Amino acid sequence: MTIRIALRNLLHDRVRLAVTLTGVVFAVVLIAVQGGLFVGFTQATTCVIDNTEAEIWVASRGVRNFDVTHPLPPRKFHQILGVPGVGRAERVIVRFANWKKPAGGRESVEVVGFDPGSGLARPWNVPAGAMAALKLPDTVAVDALYLEKLGIAGGKGVGEAVEIGDRRARVVALTSGIRSFTTSPYVFASYENALRYTGMEDGQCTYVLVRPAPGVAVEALRDAIRRNVRDVDVFTREEFAGKTRHYWMFTTGAGMALLIAASLGLVVGGVVVAQTLYATTMDHLAEFGTLRAMGAPGGYIHRIIVIQAVAAALVGYGCGIVVSFFLVDLAARGGASIVLPPVLAVGLFFLTVVMCVTAGLVSIRKVTTIDPAMVFRGA
Repeated sequence: MTIRIALRNLLHDRVRLAVTLTGVVFAVVLIAVQGGLFVGFTQATTCVIDNTEAEIWVASRGVRNFDVTHPLPPRKFHQILGVPGVGRAERVIVRFANWKKPAGGRESVEVVGFDPGSGLARPWNVPAGAMAALKLPDTVAVDALYLEKLGIAGGKGVGEAVEIGDRRARVVALTSGIRSFTTSPYVFASYENALRYTGMEDGQCTYVLVRPAPGVAVEALRDAIRRNVRDVDVFTREEFAGKTRHYWMFTTGAGMALLIAASLGLVVGGVVVAQTLYATTMDHLAEFGTLRAMGAPGGYIHRIIVIQAVAAALVGYGCGIVVSFFLVDLAARGGASIVLPPVLAVGLFFLTVVMCVTAGLVSIRKVTTIDPAMVFRGA
């Protein structure tokens, strides 16, 4: 009976119900998009680190983030190889270069050079067979999302000839969904090709990726490299990813702007839900006054209001999350990095319910203090 009265009360004024649900949907979409931007930003800053198979990263002393560092001299690589417990080590290049479009003009790209044989830093989401082509001279892989930006959208994509750092390059593979946090798309190439594209000297690299030998703990090997190799910074994969995220999130304006925007989205969404549901409850004071005149206890009215709030939350969330996924998919096709993982969607569901119920409870005090005589005076 309580549920039936609550739903009939909610459906009585269809216009007011539409306004209430619109407010809830708006709040869900706002929080989902702002939260998705925040998650997408944090994932994009460390996507290469997170998708490598190496447990340890070695960089030049004083490195602050993944994208900008100084080259390591060749002897550092050999010193790392000589540390007891190293199972495999691989030189990796991460450096910016100029990409010359086939039709003219230049774009900045971020070259990632790796060893296609071991593939510790190889690109992911690559079609089968394409990795073998990267072993050939003057070959690269780019993400399909950036074809137009790189001036080859009107061409054939794979097989397109371009120039990187005034060196010839041919696109032999297209990745999918590897977004760069910076405005410079990632370009994957073999270590030898990357040396030429970035102008680095033979044997140099920007990172050495290390895997421990069987039975060797990651932290123990990290500490051993720190003791035996001077003037380098040594991190586990998780430590380096955290350091990079912290740098871009808290020491640059971009990260703080997204963090503030996500927080404002949560606040604005909560205020919209609270205001619309509070107004809905106030518009039904007469009905609640009737229940009070009939001797309904306060707890009974509380349950009605909470049920109305939960019903509005369920319907509003259902519509809002569908719109949110549509917008996320639309943004992804346009190159925006908005990510709506399942944990965020589930958390948003409970947040919506809490916001709606809280908004309903705010109006309870007004409802439970209604003078039942107001019903008869209104008559």
